[in-house]
Amino acid sequence: MAVHNYDVVVIGTGPAGESAAINAAKHGKRVAVVEKQPVLGGNCTHWGTIPSKALRHQVKQIMQFNTNRMFRDIGEPRWFSFPRVMDRSRMTIDQQVEMRTKFYARNRIDLFSGVARFKDEHTLLVRDRQEALEELVAQKVIIATGSRPYRPADINFRHPRIYDSDTILSLSHTPRTLIIFGAGVIGCEYASIFSGLGVKVDLINSRDRLLSFLDDEISDALSYHLRKHGVLIRHNEEYERVEGDESGVVVYLKSGKKLRADAFLWANGRTGNTDELGLENIGLEANGRGQLQVDDHYRTGLPHIYAAGDVIGWPSLASAAYDQGLNACDELLDRDYRFVSEVPTGIYTIPEISSFGRTERELTEAKVPYEVAQAFFKDTARAQITGDTVGMLKILFHQDTLEIFGIHCFGDQASEIVHIGQAIMQQKGEANTLKYFVNTTFNYPTMAEAYRVAAQNGLNRVF
Repeated sequence: MAVHNYDVVVIGTGPAGESAAINAAKHGKRVAVVEKQPVLGGNCTHWGTIPSKALRHQVKQIMQFNTNRMFRDIGEPRWFSFPRVMDRSRMTIDQQVEMRTKFYARNRIDLFSGVARFKDEHTLLVRDRQEALEELVAQKVIIATGSRPYRPADINFRHPRIYDSDTILSLSHTPRTLIIFGAGVIGCEYASIFSGLGVKVDLINSRDRLLSFLDDEISDALSYHLRKHGVLIRHNEEYERVEGDESGVVVYLKSGKKLRADAFLWANGRTGNTDELGLENIGLEANGRGQLQVDDHYRTGLPHIYAAGDVIGWPSLASAAYDQGLNACDELLDRDYRFVSEVPTGIYTIPEISSFGRTERELTEAKVPYEVAQAFFKDTARAQITGDTVGMLKILFHQDTLEIFGIHCFGDQASEIVHIGQAIMQQKGEANTLKYFVNTTFNYPTMAEAYRVAAQNGLNRVF
């Protein structure tokens, strides 16, 4: 068995693992990464962020084509199957893999394909698909193994019509009807995607509103537009059992209802990928969701073993994972680092949602005297040109100082638009003020111009 010595070994090649490995290599460390899958990129590239967002983009284009009056003058609406749309999305995945493979080669990072398991606190055994073993000895280890869909034991995921958010990507047909259990971010995104393809969707939510962490007005807007596209939302429901047969799936709810559809998608929770790491050999233990506990330096219970990304839980976003991996590596390099605590929310429903900062509910409960500045996309020239008139930008600010507390956006390009407000909010002192948007010239016509419109709207409310 070959033995290799490294300064840093990173387990996983998703956003957290990639940023950590490249950061260490660029600062002169001898680095190796271990990837369980035969290709690089992790869950983000192959089952999570990239596939679902690429799929969403294709569906959004189909929806625009089928509702655009100009295109109706030259032809009839078109119907596209899920497999055909997914094939187009895989082109993006292939491009991402090729690009990321070059990153590792250019930085001379050694790649090991296989499952990594701790032999002791500084030694990892890597077993490849041919059962061959290699031993990696590391001064520092970064665990960035990500997460996978949580699968309750009482649901038969081997049934050909029962899916989770990973296996749904291999769906070989377009169901006429679909039941989605779980109305979190993933469930809402897939409800948008499938309803955009003309599938009748039942979205089952165990809570009393969608995405309750969002600003209430934004959550209400999402509910309205999902329903407008044919999604039936069922709140405050729990499943009793799920039964699949040759022609479909029946879901029995604890409320006494029973629902039937061609297919069933479980989208309720995720589990950290720690079960194969051999944590018991080094005295570490994951929590009930398979996640590792870290301190504000990204260190686990062992000071030379770090963890970052979905495997540590909140916020479980690719954007945050990249920064967590980068900063975990900066800490072990004795460089300046930060603990990632403030991240924008990006939800790729149709239309999309993004927010940063506090909500109206939070400010009201804290008795902060805030005011609302808002701009509706239907009133902006750029949205009228593109036809993406659904949505709004909302800025929450202090009535007296004009300090900005929160940015909430719903509509086309929301995940891009929010960054302008985020940049201003993170300025120190008086630099964070609503006046910036009034005193700055924005390109016209643009979606960014909504900040100027909203700011003027908000200032009109101040007395």
